[in-house]
Amino acid sequence: MPAAPVRTLLITGAGGAGRTTVAVATAAAAAAAGTRTLLLTYDREAAAALAGTVPGLGVASVDPGAAFEDALLDLQTRGGTLLTLLGAAPLDPEELTPLPGAEALALLRAVRAAHDGTWELAVVDLPPVREAVTLLALPGQLRRYLARLLPADRQAARALRPVLAQLAGVPMPTEWAYEASARADRELAAVQAVIEDPGTSVAVVVEPGAHAADIVRTARTGLALYGLGPAAVVANRLLPTGAADPFLAGLSGTQRRHLGALAESCAADGTALHELPHLGREPQGPEEALAVPYAAAAAGGGDTWSVEDRLGDEGHFVWSLPLPGATKDGLDLVRRGDELVVDAGGFRRILPLPSALRRCTVEGAALRDGALRVRFTPDPGLWPR
Repeated sequence: MPAAPVRTLLITGAGGAGRTTVAVATAAAAAAAGTRTLLLTYDREAAAALAGTVPGLGVASVDPGAAFEDALLDLQTRGGTLLTLLGAAPLDPEELTPLPGAEALALLRAVRAAHDGTWELAVVDLPPVREAVTLLALPGQLRRYLARLLPADRQAARALRPVLAQLAGVPMPTEWAYEASARADRELAAVQAVIEDPGTSVAVVVEPGAHAADIVRTARTGLALYGLGPAAVVANRLLPTGAADPFLAGLSGTQRRHLGALAESCAADGTALHELPHLGREPQGPEEALAVPYAAAAAGGGDTWSVEDRLGDEGHFVWSLPLPGATKDGLDLVRRGDELVVDAGGFRRILPLPSALRRCTVEGAALRDGALRVRFTPDPGLWPR
């Protein structure tokens, strides 16, 4: 019997809002309920404290240094011939330190490894919202760069490599470079498949306050740009109501006002809102922590864009991209050849156009009801008659 598909719960949110605490609690609660669960986190102390405390719970702290060292030494080994030709001295393991971006790549590799059939649920403790959206977009972006730098169709390069090497005076890319590119593309495609899988969902953790609505709006826009969306918003550290102390009562009242705004926003697009109370201190263990009801979280993925054929009635196509929370001030759209470059909320994505729209010109665009809609009309010089 084939193994059940692994569900993935990605937990992000505001810095300092208790993302790691919520991730730990959710993973522990899932394991206690009988679900084989893996928690992935950067927090080594939290991982060490939780390891072995709940049967059925695996804990892995992401080690960017080890992942970076393994990847670079593997690349150096495979490219040894070219490095020798160039007169480059190999690097020793002792002199390697992680470069910027190593943490993101290490976490993505760990997320992919979690889908080896051992676990039923992977709970991933992501960075704050902006860094999390950038991380989730990274596999697709890197695959695009690889395709541009080393195209998969390399037969011409194979045949002409000796001639090109003589003309250029330097060694041309050898077969190992294409093999490394293909291997990297396969690994990135596997990670991208996990992110876009219907069994992957996102929870956004905020502490109700002046910036909570903006953080949730940013998450909605950034995730939607890449075909995702928050399945749940977690309002964390809620103070009790009806406190006798005027100071606490005032803080609680402020929280409740902001919570009401979050509730209206979530209700408008059907996002679940979970309320977690303030314990008055840090949780003393997984049994005291408060969890997101992971089983009730719907998948956050969906179609990134769609095309509506209005050619017969109105003479154009309408290309639509859901962008909840986006505003016109932070929106930009540029056509670049057969691609659309979309900027929204400080995020950017380059989307390939379907073949029909490549033979059209852009006539206009509008942002209405949380969706970007672009009108395309056939180019007489390219459109078949």
